[in-house]
Amino acid sequence: MADYTVRQGDCISSISARFGLLPESLWDHPDNAQLKELRGDMNVLYPGDVLFVPDKAEKTEPGATEQKHRFRKKNTPAVLRIQLLDAEDNPRSGVSYTLDVDGRLISGTTDADGILEHSIPSDARAGRLIPQDEDAIPLDLGGLDPIDTLTGVKQRLSNLGYDCDETTDTLDEEAQDTLKAFQKQYELEETGEPDQATKDKLQEIHGS
Repeated sequence: MADYTVRQGDCISSISARFGLLPESLWDHPDNAQLKELRGDMNVLYPGDVLFVPDKAEKTEPGATEQKHRFRKKNTPAVLRIQLLDAEDNPRSGVSYTLDVDGRLISGTTDADGILEHSIPSDARAGRLIPQDEDAIPLDLGGLDPIDTLTGVKQRLSNLGYDCDETTDTLDEEAQDTLKAFQKQYELEETGEPDQATKDKLQEIHGS
């Protein structure tokens, strides 16, 4: 057993795969209860978070000697879910696309709500979504910071199409103007600050 310090791009799925554990055995462990309450979502951790990693539990299975036995390793893939919207926030249904996850190509078409959903390896790090006849959209899998951080707020604004420099953690004039634009669109008080009402609405619209 040991403590693990979360790095950028980590999530419970990728960490559990690294240590040969199931995601639930980490996320639901009593020693991680405080982190679970703080973050709320196992797929949204923050660099510097400390996660307790228990030892793998041994399991004994009965079996007769001199016979062949088959054991299947239990693995829990992660699920990637993306919604495509147009400039007016309407779902883009029926869009053909190719999804490239760590070199594995998946083709499909968005559903009536503009959503695509696929199982991907739990330790996947990078990908690209390539809508038909459009430029590729890079995907930083596991890279979304928590909503209670400024970088997490900026990342979600950027994902929703707002002009926002998500690489910095400063609330400069540009970031304040972007927040005001979001607040105006969703009829919130235009404070230019990532207040709780703004973060709640941003998380609702973003979906995570």
